[in-house]
Amino acid sequence: MLSKKVADLLNNQVNKELYSAYLYLDFENYYHDKSLEGFANWYHVQVQEEIAHAQLMMQYLQDNDYSVVLEAINKPNIPLNELSDPLKAGLKHEQYVTELIHTCYAAAYEEKDFRTMQFLDWFVKEQGEEEKNASDLISRFELFGHDAKGLYDLDAEYKTRTYIAPSIL
Repeated sequence: MLSKKVADLLNNQVNKELYSAYLYLDFENYYHDKSLEGFANWYHVQVQEEIAHAQLMMQYLQDNDYSVVLEAINKPNIPLNELSDPLKAGLKHEQYVTELIHTCYAAAYEEKDFRTMQFLDWFVKEQGEEEKNASDLISRFELFGHDAKGLYDLDAEYKTRTYIAPSIL
């Protein structure tokens, strides 16, 4: 049975995932304003992923007879002055989300809630991928993004990214 402590942490995580989507919408808008449509697209896909993560957690809570409480989403307040600022902020944010997921997992472990631990296994793996992707964006930008041709090529590549709905089965 899902404990109130674990359910509350998961409900909080739903809201954090929705904030992540909101933050990435801000990054998408920033790159759109800079005419970097590929970078904007990369974050557009991230928005969709974060919403899907929230929905997966919502469904899990609902399937376990918990009502989801949606909270107000804070306005992102990250200064975006340099083209690499969203990339760096994105990595930092993904590391923060990883900590949150680990907190949920640790609480489920403490409660011997093996079903929730199994559910969260996918998110633990996903966060490893999210951090690697964010780190790779920074590395590639540092290598190629400081000259016009390199930036153009990166932007063109990121235009091709498409959303694939997650499957945790």
